[in-house]
Amino acid sequence: MSFTRHVGKHGDRKVAIVFREVPGEAHMCLVTYTETLNQHVHDPLIKCIESDIGQNSEHLADALNRTYAKDGRPILQVLHLEGQLKKVQTSQIVMTPSPNQTIRLDELNKILDEMQQGESAVKRLQELDDSRGLQDPADVVRRMRGNQNPVTPTGDLLGDQALAKQRIDQAQKMEREAKGLMAEAQRLMDEAKSLDPSAAPTPAVEVKATKARKTRAKVSV
Repeated sequence: MSFTRHVGKHGDRKVAIVFREVPGEAHMCLVTYTETLNQHVHDPLIKCIESDIGQNSEHLADALNRTYAKDGRPILQVLHLEGQLKKVQTSQIVMTPSPNQTIRLDELNKILDEMQQGESAVKRLQELDDSRGLQDPADVVRRMRGNQNPVTPTGDLLGDQALAKQRIDQAQKMEREAKGLMAEAQRLMDEAKSLDPSAAPTPAVEVKATKARKTRAKVSV
């Protein structure tokens, strides 16, 4: 079943809830009566409500401030300037997220506030748990050695032999990777020559030989 946020009724009049709660007056909300809006505002406003931006906004006002009426002005600004924003008690607004489901706005606000407080509490507990100072010794060693592989004790007090072996392994790995890159570069160069011999760059060895010949020619002159 699909649900549509930010829509409801005030008595028998359809409204769009622009702000679920008025700052400093949690028992009040700001709404606009959609059936009384001019066409140049009504249609873009409805599209905004139904859009992903509108449905993902905590307050419809955030989306309306980024959506424009047909005359190019932000819808939220138009509603304010034309006096279309009305302050109403949340207990008088019935939300209609779907045709067969209704809930009073004050009850919905209470549920949403409790959910937000619950999420904040869970996040705070996680932060406290993360900051207790208990650390895995293996993680400490990895950080001290620059996230390198753990060194296996070999009787060497400082682990120099193990570190030396590790450096050799890393060097050999880099050498293999370099050879692979050179082979791939040569393959790409061969393909380029087969496609367009004139576009292939002149090999460095040939460039050096050419320079050497020119130098000898100048000296002989």
